[in-house]
Amino acid sequence: MNQQAPSDLTLIEPTLTKYADVPGSLIAILQATQDVYGYLPMDVMEHIAQRTNTPIATIVGVATFYAQFRLEPVGKYLIMLCQGTACHVNGSELISSAITDELGIEDGQTTEDGLFSLKHVACLGCCSLSPVMMINGKTYGSLTPDKARKVLRGLAEQDAKEGEQA
Repeated sequence: MNQQAPSDLTLIEPTLTKYADVPGSLIAILQATQDVYGYLPMDVMEHIAQRTNTPIATIVGVATFYAQFRLEPVGKYLIMLCQGTACHVNGSELISSAITDELGIEDGQTTEDGLFSLKHVACLGCCSLSPVMMINGKTYGSLTPDKARKVLRGLAEQDAKEGEQA
């Protein structure tokens, strides 16, 4: 893991105040923590361990067991590319190759500028739109390699324009 600046632990105090003493609440605490930080920083998990009197190994075990949790920061745009049967049969590997070619990243990686992260997922539940990807909750279906590239370029251009206006 990359060396990160210490996290602002006050950001999760409301969650810990509410759940620290509630048995069986670890997943809820980790979900709320990830909502705050975008991922689960190690120093925050250590703080959660202390506040909940839970071994750090248990917390890391839960965080690594469930696919919903991330231990590294993700890009501004999280690309979830479906690898389910319908998507696979309809060319998700071609879409994956196009994304890798366009952005220079593979599954589980983030672009150097921190703009895009790619995550292959088992199923997005949009089989009729296969192959499909979801970016920050927005679904893009009936993809071709060119269509996927166009979506990514559009997001990069949008981000550049927002940067100019800031």
